[in-house]
Amino acid sequence: MASEDLAGHLLNPFTRQNSTSAVSLDFEPEVDYKFVESLEERYKCAHCHLVLHNPHQTGCGHRFCQHCITSLKELNTAPTCPVDKEIIKLEEVFKDNCCKREVLNLQVFCRNLPACNAKTSLGRYQDHLQQCLFESVQCINEGCCEKILQKDLKEHLDLLCSYRKELCQYCNQPIILISSQVHEKTDCPYYPLICPHGCKQIILTKEVESHILVCPEVEIDCPFKLYGCPAKIKRGMLSEHENISLREHMLQILDKNSKLEDQISDLCKNLEHNEQKIQQLADTVKKCEKEFRQFTQLYGKNNHLMASTQSLAVHVDKSACLETQVRQLIQMANQQQSKFDLKQLLETIETIKQKVAFLESFEQRLVFLEDLSNHHDVHLAKHRAQLNKNEERFKLLEETSYNGKLIWKIVDYKIKKREAVEGHTVSIFSQPFHTSRCGYRLCARAYLNGDGSGKGTHVSLYFVVMRGDFDSLLPWPFKQKVTLMLLDQSGKKNHIVETFKALPNSNSFKRPEGEMNIASGCPRFVAHNVLENSKNAYIKDDIFFLKVVVDLTDFEEL
Repeated sequence: MASEDLAGHLLNPFTRQNSTSAVSLDFEPEVDYKFVESLEERYKCAHCHLVLHNPHQTGCGHRFCQHCITSLKELNTAPTCPVDKEIIKLEEVFKDNCCKREVLNLQVFCRNLPACNAKTSLGRYQDHLQQCLFESVQCINEGCCEKILQKDLKEHLDLLCSYRKELCQYCNQPIILISSQVHEKTDCPYYPLICPHGCKQIILTKEVESHILVCPEVEIDCPFKLYGCPAKIKRGMLSEHENISLREHMLQILDKNSKLEDQISDLCKNLEHNEQKIQQLADTVKKCEKEFRQFTQLYGKNNHLMASTQSLAVHVDKSACLETQVRQLIQMANQQQSKFDLKQLLETIETIKQKVAFLESFEQRLVFLEDLSNHHDVHLAKHRAQLNKNEERFKLLEETSYNGKLIWKIVDYKIKKREAVEGHTVSIFSQPFHTSRCGYRLCARAYLNGDGSGKGTHVSLYFVVMRGDFDSLLPWPFKQKVTLMLLDQSGKKNHIVETFKALPNSNSFKRPEGEMNIASGCPRFVAHNVLENSKNAYIKDDIFFLKVVVDLTDFEEL
């Protein structure tokens, strides 16, 4: 027996971890279900004539789906019953939970008939589809859009899916199968390839750059490039090229230097000739500057006269243009005056004023109706909140055990274990159960990837004492014997059983001060290889069952 680490596991104990194991008694509306027996009229909605979904009963005794009764209210301020035409009083409408239970217990065939001939209750129809081997499901591999039957999913994931992950045969890294060729040619550092420069040596991709430095087929510059040799030679031919006489290179360089001296002499002669031409051009420029100054003086005297003449011409043109526009405006005013009848315009204005006054008279009535609508919305919100609370309480009461025994069904084991390994959902809680109507409130907590000494190798199972409504009347500390069991589903009753008695001095069994005490139980309850062994029958269809039994032999009920 061991206790959990207080710092790591009591942060927000009522997260929705335990909701994954609860059974959702509901079904999707507007689906063509195949009922085992003909659907009776009393289970049909009086509006849509389909099977009742979340039935509500009116004051006149007829039943409607929750969606239908809401639609009637939204369509009409005073909705009427389509059966007897009576006005539906919304304050008399109530949720018919009795009828809801009857509807949820109606037997239906699986939609995958005839491949699957299973019969199930309507409330557990969705749960059946999640387990039906003939239900089409989406492949869980990223990128794969293929849908396959649930019974073929494992084979598809292991053998057929092009998006499954496999190890690269060269670098031993996991890659998606469909992209294996791209990985080998672009990403794999251990992929063997032939030297791209033609030496025919097989090298690894990661060694290409270092191979280039020694490859005999790579072309490099001649060692005498600094002395004018432009040749590019293969590294393997370098020694042969270097055998060329250094004297020959020097003679070539001397010959080039001689030619350069001749070119420099020619350039000096050209420079002397160009200097003479530049001096002639400078004299010509000075002469032009003198003539330009004389011309500028003459132009300045005439410039003022030309500007005045141009300004006068512009004003004359503007005056003529304005005169033409005035004539056009006078003509347009005369035409418009004859078109407008002032008497008719005044009558129209008076009519509009009367309509405005008439519309303003409705403003007060609109304000009153808006206040009334807000008042009704507040009342409806209160009723809706109360109905939601009642529904949650009824659901909790239906699932609660009061005999000190808990049967905990855990579905989707592989998914939940993977989430535990990845650290997303480390532990899950069961629904609460009680030793009696006024007894201790208890629950179970499981770590599918183990906790403490069992982490990574075992499933850890703990027993938790929770705060209850009658704690002030019960004896403390909790002293009853507790049995934890993993149930065998083969019928041979090869259950795995662990039993311990509550320790009076342990904080796990004192009266809870918070929402629940520190859990206590078995960190190495069952090994993964025992639980998952196909020879055993602890897991079937990815489901296994845990049982917790509190010994009530010496327990005195209130």
